[in-house]
Amino acid sequence: MIINDFALVLSRVKFFNRWIVLFIDLFLSILATSTSLSFLWYILGTKLVDESIFHILFISFCASLCSFYLCRTYKGVIRHSAFTEAGRLALSSLIKILFIVVLVYMTTTLQSPRELALGAVVDLFLTFFLLTILRVFMIVFYAIIVNSVSSNQGNLLIYQGDKTGTFLFDASLSDKLLYKVSGFLRFGDRTSLRAGKYSIYSIKEQVDFNNLVNRKDIKAILFTDYRLVKEESERLVRYCEKKKVRMLILPSVDELKKGKINFHNLPEVHIEDLLGREEICINMTEIVASLKGKVVLVTGAAGSIGSELCRQLCSFNLKQLVLFDSAETPMHNIRLELEEKFPQVEFTPVMGDIRMIDRVESVFRRFQPQYVFHAAAYKHVPLMEENPCEAVHTNVYGTRNVADMAVRYNVDKFIMVSTDKAVNPTNVMGASKRLAEIYVQSLSIAISKGLHPGKTHFITTRFGNVLGSNGSVIPRFREQLAKGGPLTVTHPDIIRYFMTIPEACRLVLEAAFMGKGNEIFVFDMGSPVKIADLARRMIELAGLIPDEDIEIQYTGLRPGEKLYEELLATKENTLPTNNSKIYRAQVREYDYEDICKVMSPLIDLAIKVDKMGTVKYMKGIVPEFKSKNSEYEVLDKVGS
Repeated sequence: MIINDFALVLSRVKFFNRWIVLFIDLFLSILATSTSLSFLWYILGTKLVDESIFHILFISFCASLCSFYLCRTYKGVIRHSAFTEAGRLALSSLIKILFIVVLVYMTTTLQSPRELALGAVVDLFLTFFLLTILRVFMIVFYAIIVNSVSSNQGNLLIYQGDKTGTFLFDASLSDKLLYKVSGFLRFGDRTSLRAGKYSIYSIKEQVDFNNLVNRKDIKAILFTDYRLVKEESERLVRYCEKKKVRMLILPSVDELKKGKINFHNLPEVHIEDLLGREEICINMTEIVASLKGKVVLVTGAAGSIGSELCRQLCSFNLKQLVLFDSAETPMHNIRLELEEKFPQVEFTPVMGDIRMIDRVESVFRRFQPQYVFHAAAYKHVPLMEENPCEAVHTNVYGTRNVADMAVRYNVDKFIMVSTDKAVNPTNVMGASKRLAEIYVQSLSIAISKGLHPGKTHFITTRFGNVLGSNGSVIPRFREQLAKGGPLTVTHPDIIRYFMTIPEACRLVLEAAFMGKGNEIFVFDMGSPVKIADLARRMIELAGLIPDEDIEIQYTGLRPGEKLYEELLATKENTLPTNNSKIYRAQVREYDYEDICKVMSPLIDLAIKVDKMGTVKYMKGIVPEFKSKNSEYEVLDKVGS
């Protein structure tokens, strides 16, 4: 079993570390030189002292290192080595020998042309032979590993839904899969159908599926697109979960044929695929036209939402994309990703903190952005409940800094990313985001009415939890599953709205160019999901039984947490937009001058780290802010 697991891991390794390859090549090259010296010593009787031997070996090392670097022999993927790789090996071997011959002739007593020529020829052929043999060995070894894994992994069935007339899977590609393709799967009455050389197996219920799996040794089901996974979430997916059959996804045949998919690492079905909704169609024409040739600034660019916004913005032919964030390592990671995926895009990572007004202004002054996507914020409810002053300092004061600079430097549109927790907030984080909304909206209204100089249009987008974001529940559940459980849920009845990060960002882009200013857009989050049900489903997807193999523990509501989230306050109304997934919230308007008067004392309290004073003042500005399961509940009792 251990050997099989090891083989499976090796089969999924895309390439060996280039420095390991370089080290092995250097060793083989010096071995070739040592063998050629032995040839001169024992066959021709050439007298060499120890100092000369070590000197020549040192020269060989330096010459080999230079030749390998010049020819880049260590950068190729060994298991994909071909004729061109052999040419590079031959050239590097020749360069090495030329270096050695010149340096040895100049610096040692081995000056006989006959000795040098014979030694060089032996060294040349041995170096080329050993380097070539290494690569041949790795190619053969990898092929053996892949074949052994394939034979041990069992068989696979392909599911394409109702597309019974034309099967999209190209049978010629089956040889590249880790599994042996046994045929196609469909629901319906048993028939003697075939698709080329493959049989089409029909099932009606779980027992039929189980019998087929046992009879044909089926280890995996391949879904040909994500839509089918969602459609079959309560049928075929359940069958696979109960029978512990792997579920794989083939995004598209075109991608497969173009080589964009690694056959040995096809993506498995995840909980995100089951929670996802139909793909959202957005008005790409207007977005492309609006962003073409523009300078765009994204705050919080290294975060979950900010980084995905950057990825999507890279496809809009911008003049420049400016990434602004205070998190060093995540910023470094997104920089490397964009450099690799979008080499044609001009982007600039900028380190800085939105709480530092001078730093924010320097960014606006230097880049003169025309669009600002403001995604920088503290978002974790329990942490902000413990650190309310930091929540205000970043989410309120930081937002004010960015908004004020946007107005001062004539930004066309300012799009703020908010949260459903800002509606009737029960925690500090939600209240701080609501205060940020109020400031942004009041500033926008003042500009539109001519009460404040500026031309910037402010738009706020409000949505719920995003799947896979930093600190979200699904990554946490995965970590707990990997440790053998238990999965921790705060309350049996707690529910949340979910959408994928790309989906949320597409809606943000759509809302940005749908809005004219002053709007708060609310996204259709679909049906809420019970977190306890989510935990059970993740356990089932892992092929385990909830509360038997993996326990679900209820830990109690965290400070500031409520059982359900709202997208709109009860007194607010919504208006439809051109996109059925986006609604415009009709919220209470605030006077900008009044908001400025109350914001400054609040920020002063936060800077002084007066926790109770800060929260009390927040409740005064946002009267619907009622704390839940929190030390700040006492402030509500005092105010009542």
